[in-house]
Amino acid sequence: MITIPVWGFIVAVVLILAIVAGVWASGMASRLNRLHIRTDSARVSLEGALHSRSSVVATLQPELGQDVAHVNRVALRATDMGARSEAENELLSELDSQVWTNPNFLEASAKVDLAARFYNDAVSDTLSVRSRPLVRVLRLAGRAPLPEYYEALLSSPAPSEDSADNGGSAEG
Repeated sequence: MITIPVWGFIVAVVLILAIVAGVWASGMASRLNRLHIRTDSARVSLEGALHSRSSVVATLQPELGQDVAHVNRVALRATDMGARSEAENELLSELDSQVWTNPNFLEASAKVDLAARFYNDAVSDTLSVRSRPLVRVLRLAGRAPLPEYYEALLSSPAPSEDSADNGGSAEG
């Protein structure tokens, strides 16, 4: 019969636990890396959709060309989504009512909404993993900044008095 000293058994258990913890940490770090890549990819798609909508706005309402150029100069950074969101909302608030009903604008806006949903889902998944205590303690996310949600506050025109008088409503 083979006998293992107590200290040998304790060393074996500690070694096994260390290996399991290392494998878990490595897997979690890889998952976080993939989530950050997914978030970055979704942000790039969102930025492309926003640029496309800006191009449509510039075509439909050329007098807003400088405003469109300003909006496109505001970078869409993962750590400062609010600046671009505010710029987009300012631009959208200046649009004529005909632009809001134009099929090209509606299509571009639908793409922005879809891209924003994908981006916000990726941010939500990333933040849920990064908020775990062991992930924070072990700094498994490295130096990657915490991504922020994209919040488009204005997605449709405010109801005008004319549409309220005519029984119409603005959907949002």
